[in-house]
Amino acid sequence: MKLNLSFPATGCQKVLEIDDEKRLRAIYDKRMSHEVDGEHISDDFKGYIFRITGGNDKQGFPMKQGVLTSTRVRILMSKGASCYRPRKRGERKRKSVRGCVVSADLAVVNMVVVKKGDNEIPGLTDTSKPRRRAPKRATKIRKLFNLDKKTDDVRQYVVKRQITPKDKKPYFKSPKIQRLITPRRLQRKRQFLKVKRTRYESSRKEAQEFNELMQKRFKEAREKRAVKLQKVRSLSRKQSDKPAPAEKKA
Repeated sequence: MKLNLSFPATGCQKVLEIDDEKRLRAIYDKRMSHEVDGEHISDDFKGYIFRITGGNDKQGFPMKQGVLTSTRVRILMSKGASCYRPRKRGERKRKSVRGCVVSADLAVVNMVVVKKGDNEIPGLTDTSKPRRRAPKRATKIRKLFNLDKKTDDVRQYVVKRQITPKDKKPYFKSPKIQRLITPRRLQRKRQFLKVKRTRYESSRKEAQEFNELMQKRFKEAREKRAVKLQKVRSLSRKQSDKPAPAEKKA
């Protein structure tokens, strides 16, 4: 079985292959997110504590958190589930995954160093691998370099990388900062708010004119109906004032 060890402090990874079953018994029947003492895995890892973060079986199926079994199961997954990426909107699919319990059927187990011991692990803790790509969002750059929002300029702290093409002069490449507040952005925001305000005022004015027109139409309709009723009442009054015709004698 292979152990994929990673140390976030240095950004390095190292793969170890262990064939001794006595050493592997320390991680058998343990779940993802459980911690393992490094001394049980190897004598060189005395004082280290590792956390199990995942793994793959011999056929390449990944471990899934929450599936409390050591065998492979088929689960109906939807958007938001781990080990699944939907290709269509609202798509659900039944996929095979490995349970979160470590067993002998696994080929690779991923582990993260939680606590560092006294001895250095060559290739993992003794070297530091610089970050090839830095965060692009302005708030995350400020958090990485502990910058002040008002005084420090984020554009001066972007991590650049050098590109050296063949037979050409080397140049630096930097990512485009996301959510950066610039004077152009503020101007566009003011323009957007102005357009929004004019739309609101125009719609409000049109609604007011429409209500006034409807009130005028209702008033005209009421007056027209009142005149019509008055005519009908006057005609009925005239007919009631006429004398009744005399009855014919037999």
